[in-house]
Amino acid sequence: MIEFREGQFSTTLTSKQKLNLLKMLRKNREAFAIGEDPLGKVRGHDIELYLDVERPYLPMLRRPPYPESLETRKEIEKHINEILEINFIRKIGHNEIVKITTSVLITWNDGKSRLCGYLRALNNYTKADRYPIPRIPHALNKLEKAK
Repeated sequence: MIEFREGQFSTTLTSKQKLNLLKMLRKNREAFAIGEDPLGKVRGHDIELYLDVERPYLPMLRRPPYPESLETRKEIEKHINEILEINFIRKIGHNEIVKITTSVLITWNDGKSRLCGYLRALNNYTKADRYPIPRIPHALNKLEKAK
């Protein structure tokens, strides 16, 4: 069962509209991060990035890892184990050919951290999306005004 603790509904919604919204949220609950699972999952929708291959060649994204302290290395390993447990990534075999990128640990002042891939070199070869996915607040504002 999904609990809506931090969400607020518009005061202009009728009871029937609120009920329909709750039904829709429950039906699509896998798309939202709830409980211990930090990532929501949207199935059936692929993300496509188009690369400009007219340039001479794509840059090698495989770079040597940045030097990290022992404490930072432990934090990176912790993040890797977390995303392995939720099957977001998988271990590869020794005979698999894989193109990888350098991982970077982003740390905030409150002590929390996030693991990111350093893909800046790829930005130069990514074609702009003319029809991007609408931002969630914009879509919710449009839904609020719908009749």
